[in-house]
Amino acid sequence: MPEHRAPGVRAFGLLGLVLAASVVGAAPRIAKVEPPNWWVGHSLNPVRLLVRGSELEGARVLATSPGLTVGTVRVNTTGSYLFVDLHIGPDARTGAQELVVQGSSGRATLPFALEAPLPRAGRFGGLSSDDVLYLLMPDRFANGDPANDDPDRSKGLLDRSKGRYYHGGDLRGVIAKLPYLKDLGVTALWLNPVYDNSDRLNTKEQYGEGAITDYHGYGAVDFYSVDEHLGTLADFRELTERAHALGLKIVQDQVANHTGPSHPWTLDPPTPSWYHGTPERHLDNPWQTWALADPTATTALQRPTLEGWFVNLLPDLDQGDPEGRRYAIQNALWWVGATGLDAIRQDTLPYVPRDFWRDWSAALRDEYPQLTVVGEMWDDDPALVSFFQGGIARYDGIDSGISTLFDFPLFAALRRTFAGGQSVRGLARVLAQDRLYVDAARLVTFVGLHDVERFMNQKGATPDGLALALTASFTLRGIPMLYYGDEIGLPGGNDPDNRRDFPGGFPGDSRNAFEASGRNATEQALFEHVRRLTKLRRELAPLRLGRTLQLAVEERTWCYARVLGNDVAIVALNNGAEGTTVECPLESAWREAHGWTDRLLGAAALELVDGRLRVGLGARRAAILTPSR
Repeated sequence: MPEHRAPGVRAFGLLGLVLAASVVGAAPRIAKVEPPNWWVGHSLNPVRLLVRGSELEGARVLATSPGLTVGTVRVNTTGSYLFVDLHIGPDARTGAQELVVQGSSGRATLPFALEAPLPRAGRFGGLSSDDVLYLLMPDRFANGDPANDDPDRSKGLLDRSKGRYYHGGDLRGVIAKLPYLKDLGVTALWLNPVYDNSDRLNTKEQYGEGAITDYHGYGAVDFYSVDEHLGTLADFRELTERAHALGLKIVQDQVANHTGPSHPWTLDPPTPSWYHGTPERHLDNPWQTWALADPTATTALQRPTLEGWFVNLLPDLDQGDPEGRRYAIQNALWWVGATGLDAIRQDTLPYVPRDFWRDWSAALRDEYPQLTVVGEMWDDDPALVSFFQGGIARYDGIDSGISTLFDFPLFAALRRTFAGGQSVRGLARVLAQDRLYVDAARLVTFVGLHDVERFMNQKGATPDGLALALTASFTLRGIPMLYYGDEIGLPGGNDPDNRRDFPGGFPGDSRNAFEASGRNATEQALFEHVRRLTKLRRELAPLRLGRTLQLAVEERTWCYARVLGNDVAIVALNNGAEGTTVECPLESAWREAHGWTDRLLGAAALELVDGRLRVGLGARRAAILTPSR
């Protein structure tokens, strides 16, 4: 098989590294090999191994397995990291490979395996507007394996009474609740990161409550391992397989911008430019993302946002380092290939250079053409958010290749409108800026997620307001997302209160909200509302695939249509405190309908007068209307 490089991956510079040569010393010792395995016939070939250990100065790498060719070996100046390219020929065989690191005073086995690629059918499927996404935090969703609650290697990090400690949720808990999620009607699951995080208390990140844990998964200390509190890589694979068997997709949360503060690299980086700065000396991130989209901004103005450490704590990876760049690309490919997942949510997207995303995305598309990447670009301004969606070269000449983004502008407007009581016109104005996006139909819409207080904690929020917000999110263009617990109106303030345990997911819980018997009347009504919305999305193609037409907007009422060919679904909303009649002007083709039916609640009073559909709605109510022909 001819050699292929990941797009944009350069040959390694020699700064801070030395080519292997004969040096007298002790026998080499191997602590870790990344990646631990690769695939025969993969589009990225050769694969570059990062070997961590000691006494690696002067080492050579030897391969006796058929089909393997070893490239140039490069070792850092301290002898603690070795890089080597391994070309995998067409005659290579799957299984454990015979590789050794040969030093001047001995040798060590280099553990590495080749695997056959997972079958493509039913895997790597990507996301589309046919999907409904469900975000859950594994530690807070359900405990399916109490044996990993307080593992031997990381004792003392479990305490459900503390918001920033581990609570015992895990991957087996998610597996156990797959039937619940299928019944709810969602089609894809986004899990917060499952990377291995620190085995010790985090004393560097302080919130006035003493040391905390990295239960959330965003403080990675090992990008090739699952955290022991959550389970194993085998558990993650099983979750993906069993989800796929039920028709559910899996979205992995990945982080290419930074590591956790306790990552071993912070004390001994593989190259001098692995990070931007050091724990003692680095830039603080000012979060000036607007400067990245500004063609008049200088490099000096943009640099702190690209190189600064998130919250002045999380070590910022330098994607300009060719070895670090290659590492991140391979790591993303490895997780997809090892588990069969369908999409990636990429954390802190704008703080990484766009030329890196171009190369990273291209490498993923080469191997997994249908895979979707959803980027986190947090801002209320559609003009800024839209800049980061791929599909077109921007002022810098770069097409990032990022499939789509979270619709933070719509999220903010939904909360202002249906919790804060502001004019519905604000929502219509956000939709009017869809022209700025390469493809607004792929945006992920939502009313809550793990970084903000729960909808029900917003000033003015009510269950009826949440139901209206969800109705809009599920019937407007895009891919709707539900944050775990919002289907029952779970309350919660800012982090970590917004990450409460799902009631009934843990031993000793006083009630089980995974079952109807464990929900109160208000929770059950919201749950059934969500189920109706997911059912209607399945049944009504215009809600998933149709173009949007805004028909009428007033201070408290809104009427819009989703149109697909000759099919139409009209959505009417009343955000007022009193009942009213919403008048929806009909396009001429729709006036031929014999009648209209409210598919959401069946309670709307309908009257057709002079080409206008008059919809009588109660206070804080909505209708989803389809014609009878």
